[in-house]
Parts: sequence; structure tokens; C-alpha cells
Amino acid sequence: MTPVAATEKAPAQQPAPAKGAGPLLRAWREQRRISQLELALRADSSARHISFVETGRSRPSEEFLLRIADHLDVPVRERNALLLAAGYAPRFPETPLDELGTLREGLEQLLQGYEPYPALIVDATYNVIAANRGIAMLLDGLSEDLLTSPLNAMRLTLHPRGLAPRIRNLAEWRGHLLHQMERQIALFRSDALRELYEEVAAYPVDDPGESAAGSSPTAYVALPLQIEHDGRTLSFISSISTFNTPMDVTVAELAIETLLPADPATVKYLQSLLP
Repeated sequence: MTPVAATEKAPAQQPAPAKGAGPLLRAWREQRRISQLELALRADSSARHISFVETGRSRPSEEFLLRIADHLDVPVRERNALLLAAGYAPRFPETPLDELGTLREGLEQLLQGYEPYPALIVDATYNVIAANRGIAMLLDGLSEDLLTSPLNAMRLTLHPRGLAPRIRNLAEWRGHLLHQMERQIALFRSDALRELYEEVAAYPVDDPGESAAGSSPTAYVALPLQIEHDGRTLSFISSISTFNTPMDVTVAELAIETLLPADPATVKYLQSLLP
């Protein structure tokens, strides 16, 4: 979770797509920087057919749209939009998480099983869907207005009344998080994500001074989150997991973030919290 100076340049605005499946398909192809010929070779089609679809001269089949969307790595939500624009019914449901039964139970068990290490689940705009007691420990003492539902992981981390003042390597961690959001904005057409980016990037940031991570005697294998807690500095390496080949919009947009202790002192402290 990370911030950048308010003067930073936000990712370039994406033009509003024109109506119809053809313009939508062309917009995704151009965003991925793939030529019609290259896409045709990948999808076992022809550049002529793809051109006709993009210009509206041919109506694509449902199977063709899904195949092309797969090769363009179009998000599941936007595959439904492509189908609707072509006159077909959406293929992928959007099931509330509470109705996913076994999956929801499995995710909760995963979070609990990871304790005392922190872990949480977020949606496509970083709203916290679930979190374990390790996360609750790190959030202890934060401003109440940031802890009201819906919790947002980026706000909690980068807000001046959130975790930001406790993060020793804030400049690096903030830069990492903003870059992560920039990559997602480039991949997904999400006004909500862009608005969140602009909000958190504009948060005021104190002069970071010397990098805490850079001055540490510990050799880290990845950029750590170094955060002050209860008079000590805890260090974590973040890992994010998503679902393979999701067939539901809700599931496609879930991400599980786990914070793995990055040094022996953090391991020892967290394990001391176990009953």
C-alpha cells in the first residue's frame, strides 16, 4: 500500500469507448498494442475478419468474441460488456460473496489459518472483503473514520491518519502501491479505480529522508513493508494471489494479500502472540 507526491502525473485518461462490440474490441486490441494480424494469428482467425468486426461490417459470433477476449486478456466483467454490445446475453454471473458458500468458507479458513501473520482479501477497488486478526493488530489505533465500512486498503495504508506515519520506508512502499494501481488502470477500464488513485496520490507526504529499507542491515529478497508497532519495527513481504480461470465476475475481482514476515525478529514477535 503506497503514496506518490501530489504533483505526480496520473496515468493518461482512456478515451470513452464508442458503442458496439467492434469499437470495444478495437479499443482493447489497441490498449494491448496488438495488431490485427498478430491477433488473428493468435486466435486462429484472419486480419480481414477482425477488421470487419471492428468496423461493424460483420457481426461476430459469441464464440468468436470470447476467444478474442481471451487472447486480449479482457477482464471477465468487460467480457460481459462485449457480449452485451454484440446483442448476446452476459456469460459470466456476478454472485454476491455471501452466496458463494463453500468458497467463502474456504477463504475465511485460509485467513484464519495464516494467523498470526496478517492476511486480507480485497476487491477490484481495494475494498476489504475480509481480514484476519493479524491485520486487525496492525490497524489498532487508527482514526475511526478510516475504520468505517467499507474499509479500503489503499486509504488505510496511505492516508496521513492511517498507517502512513507508521511506515518507516513510506516513500518506497507508497511508490510501489501507486505503480501497482497504475498497472491495473492500464489493464482495466475502471473509473472507480482511477478516482481512488487520484485521491490517494494527492495525500500529503512528509519528506521521507533516508530510506529505512536501504539502511537496514537485513538483506531482503523483495521490497519489505517496514511498519512500527508497539515500539518495534515489523517487516513484511507482500504476496498477492488471484483465482485461475474465473467464471464469475465477483471471483475474478478478488485478490488475497498475505504478509510474510521478512526477518527473524518479526517472526518471533508474531509467534509470541499465539495463545
